[in-house]
Amino acid sequence: MDNEVAAAPSQGTLNIEDSKTHEVRNVHYEASGKCYKVVDGDTIWVEGIGKIRFVQVNTPERGEPGYHEAKDYVKEKCLGKTVYLDIDDKKHYDKYNRTLAIVYTEDLDINRELLNENLAEIMYIPPSEFAKGSV
Repeated sequence: MDNEVAAAPSQGTLNIEDSKTHEVRNVHYEASGKCYKVVDGDTIWVEGIGKIRFVQVNTPERGEPGYHEAKDYVKEKCLGKTVYLDIDDKKHYDKYNRTLAIVYTEDLDINRELLNENLAEIMYIPPSEFAKGSV
C-alpha cells in the first residue's frame, strides 16, 4: 500500500507560467500519464496513452544541429514525470498515428518552452484546434 502512487486525473486544469513573459495561464488538459520514453525533442511515450507528438512545434531530427539539446531538454522536463495533454480536438493523430497534443508538466507548457529556449520552430499543419502560432 505504501508504494502505491495516486493516478493523475484524466482531465483538469493547471496554472502554467511562461518562462519568457511570466504570464500565468489557466490551461485545460484532457489526458495525463507518466512519460516513460523520449524519442526526440518533439515526440514522447506516455503510459496508458501511447506515442505523443508535440503539436505546432518541430525540433531538429537525428543528425541535425540542435537534436541532442532538444531531446535532452525534453528528457529533463518530462522523463519519469506525469505529463498533462491538451489533445488537438480537430486532428487527434498525425500520419504516423501519434497523438497530437500540447504537453504540460505541473508548471510548464513544454511546447512553448521549446520555442522560448530556441530548441524548436513553429510548425503549423491544419486543421488544428490551436490557432497558428498560438503555442
